[in-house]
Amino acid sequence: MKHIVFGAVSALAFGIGTAQAQDYPTKEIQGIIQWGAGGSTDTVMRAVTPHAEEILGGTVVMQNMTGAVGAIALNYVAGAEADGYTLLMGAENPMLYKVMGLGDKDYSEFTPISILARGTPLLVANNDAPFNDYAEMIAYVKAHPGEVRFGATGPGGLPSVVTAMINTVEGKLDVISVPYDGDGPALTALQGGAIDVMPAVLGAAIEAVRAGNMKPLATFDVAPNAKLPDVPAVTSFNDGYNTYLPWGPFFGVFAPNGTPDDVVAKLSAAYTEAAKVPDFVELMDNRGFTLMGISGDEADQFLTKWQQGTAWLLQDAGETKTSPEEFGIARPAE
Repeated sequence: MKHIVFGAVSALAFGIGTAQAQDYPTKEIQGIIQWGAGGSTDTVMRAVTPHAEEILGGTVVMQNMTGAVGAIALNYVAGAEADGYTLLMGAENPMLYKVMGLGDKDYSEFTPISILARGTPLLVANNDAPFNDYAEMIAYVKAHPGEVRFGATGPGGLPSVVTAMINTVEGKLDVISVPYDGDGPALTALQGGAIDVMPAVLGAAIEAVRAGNMKPLATFDVAPNAKLPDVPAVTSFNDGYNTYLPWGPFFGVFAPNGTPDDVVAKLSAAYTEAAKVPDFVELMDNRGFTLMGISGDEADQFLTKWQQGTAWLLQDAGETKTSPEEFGIARPAE
């Protein structure tokens, strides 16, 4: 079985010397944003990149390149020269392209410059639901099969992954899946009583929770989130979740494999420092995201764990087009 390896290839292998890398950047850098203007990825990248430009002493010209669930942008950057002048600014979706039949490339084609931040899933319930925390929900679902209505947004989305995680850790739950076109409509339906439970990213649900319009059952993380410190992490109910957590949607800057090591280091340092600037920290905090700012081996490990856990959860839930095994994606160790 082959193994996915994330990481840069030595600059020397491509005949690019250290002196040349030290001069970087000598021209404009192209930043390809995987999604459209105004979306989460676009907002995050346009907020952090001006600070990175100041640190680099160069210009990053950002361009939105949409289509094929982000695959058009990914393929464009993967085919660009690995010289540090074409970067991909993306989210987590490419990690599932292969198993979901959306493309033949993922972030194994790239070196992570910086995984900037990730979202935290939050399990919320309608205020009239007959349970008040995660443990009570599990007990109720098992005692009332085929009764509890879970919101969903389609295969590969956050709700489907969290639901698959619950089924893997707790055993298959007999619930009714009710599909919606995004978490916004689903959360509105939850408040109206059309569904009972919804897995959502914390940033999308936190204001309604604070307003008392829905009740939080657990955060899907290894520790309580500072934004909702009284809401327990799901690992406090069942440590089986440690196999898959931390997990959540994420934002990252990537360069094609083969980009010189010194250039990667310069870019990583710039984006790491840029992500510490107060206005960016405030933006991410207000949106409920957890800052990460990781690169190198730490980023590789995060990406590998994220892909293994998610791909196999979706495979076991019957939502993939092709088994992760076909692509050398190992099943996560329990």
